[in-house]
Amino acid sequence: MNLNNSGTNSHPGVGRDPKPDALHACTAGTGSVSALINSPCAADRADAARHRRFPHWLRTRLYAGEAFGHVESVLRGLKLHTVCESARCPNRAECWGRGTATFLICGNRCTRSCRFCAVQHGTPEPLDPAEPSRVAEAARRMQLGHVVITSVTRDDLPDGGAAHFAEVIRAVRALNPQATIEVLTPDFGGSEAAIQTVLDAAPDVFNHNLETVRRLTPSVRSKACYDRSLHVLQFARARGPRRLLVKSGLMLGLGENETEVIETLQDLRTAGCDAVTLGQYLQPTPQNLPIHRFVTPEEFAKYARLAERLGFIYVASGPLVRSSYHAEEAL
Repeated sequence: MNLNNSGTNSHPGVGRDPKPDALHACTAGTGSVSALINSPCAADRADAARHRRFPHWLRTRLYAGEAFGHVESVLRGLKLHTVCESARCPNRAECWGRGTATFLICGNRCTRSCRFCAVQHGTPEPLDPAEPSRVAEAARRMQLGHVVITSVTRDDLPDGGAAHFAEVIRAVRALNPQATIEVLTPDFGGSEAAIQTVLDAAPDVFNHNLETVRRLTPSVRSKACYDRSLHVLQFARARGPRRLLVKSGLMLGLGENETEVIETLQDLRTAGCDAVTLGQYLQPTPQNLPIHRFVTPEEFAKYARLAERLGFIYVASGPLVRSSYHAEEAL
């Protein structure tokens, strides 16, 4: 799910890195790592320990403000999930502080157990028919100009949740006609009918993350297939309107090498992908895959230049880049 930054260059989005912000924590206020160490919340203390082991370009500060509180209030009041919290995104405080969030639909429990992801897995609850209207209302209250919607994987449903995805898109557009809409979808088991259902709802951006290189896919992504994900993107490019931006994302630091990253970027371009994000994999819990290595900002900048030369029209590449971070900049 949801991924990925340092430095900028002349191309919008290339090499862009988020401002320092907070690692995911139970406490949402301002403070420092020392405040986390003394926190009664075990997750805070664990985050603080990991924070101290990070290289300097990944050491972030905690902050929050009025916008953060407003986002939290809206989400809690409407009983909505976000990938920001469920996936323990390191950019949550910064994004919520800007008044944005990425909605997580189809419940909060995934039918897959990818080894990089912190989202709960197991048997999910039935779909909530009122969720589309609540997401739309949240987007209205937050005054979002660009709405990003993702979901858990629902292998238990015949269409993988595609019809529900489409309902959310239509509800958001009906209540927020000025907003652009980005979806970050699962692979729907490769079902072209399911992908078409989402495309028929006319999102502005169709995102499906390839996540890692071919060699590492079996050990990183539960039940996923590298070629199936490429087909999802290829189908979206072929069957979506010309204005549709097709996007994908990669995590680095899992054990891939430079040749594999370049081959993966080439595969994405061949599939018709227009935009790509690259970010550092950060182990969200002790139960997830360990970090193989920390990729330097200079390496991320190199990959940004390579991606540009391959023809991607939007590239965000850096240690803290995630697929929905400043997502509106791709349009």
